[in-house]
Amino acid sequence: MTKEQRLAYCQSCALRKMDGEKGLVCSLTSEKADFIHECPDYKYDSSVDLQLDPAQEREWMDLKEILYADNFERLRLEQNFPLAVFGGLLIGIIGAIIWASITLMADHRLAFMVIALGALIGISIRYLGKGIDQVFGILAAIIALVSCLFCNFIVSMGLIANAEDLEYLEVLILFDYNYIIQLIIDSSNYWDLVFYIIAGFAGYKMAFRSFTKREISEMS
Repeated sequence: MTKEQRLAYCQSCALRKMDGEKGLVCSLTSEKADFIHECPDYKYDSSVDLQLDPAQEREWMDLKEILYADNFERLRLEQNFPLAVFGGLLIGIIGAIIWASITLMADHRLAFMVIALGALIGISIRYLGKGIDQVFGILAAIIALVSCLFCNFIVSMGLIANAEDLEYLEVLILFDYNYIIQLIIDSSNYWDLVFYIIAGFAGYKMAFRSFTKREISEMS
C-alpha cells in the first residue's frame, strides 16, 4: 500500500489527529501510518463522509483493489447461488404477474415497469446471493428477460380471455402450448425487444454485491 493509499485509509479513522509538523498522524502513536495492508487499531469515524477529489478517488480505488485481493476468497465463500436463483425467480414471477395485471387493467403497456422489474430482480439477487462473480449478473439478466416474456404471455392470455368471454383458467387449459413461441413473437414489437434488453441490463448491473467506503475500510 502506497503512502497516498494509507492516507486515504486514515482519513476515515476516528483515531486520526493532525500534527503541526508531521501532518495527519495516529493519536495512539503520534506517528504517520506505516502499516502494509490494514491497521489493527482502525476505527471508522461515522461522522466523516469522505469527499475525495478525482486524484484521491483513484487512490481509493487502488486501495479497494488491494482489500479485494486480500478478502476475495472470503467474499466468494459468502456467495449463495441457489438462494440467488430462488430470490430472482420469486421476484420475477411476482413482478411479471403484477405488471401483467396492471397492463390488462389499464389496457396499455407501461414500458418503464419492465426496467423496474429487471432492477428489482437484480437487487434481490444481490442481497440474497451476495454475488461478486459474473455468473450472478448473467443469472439476473436471464431471469429478467424470461420474466418479461412470461408477462407478455400472461397479457396475451388475458386478452384472449376477454375477447372470447372466457375465464382466464379456461384459456390456460385450452391453449395449445405448441404455439407459445409464435404467440410471444406475434404479440411483441421492436420497442418491446429494446425494453426487454434494457431490463436484462438493469438486472445485470444491480445483481453484484456492492461495498460502501466504510465497509471497504473495515474489511479484515
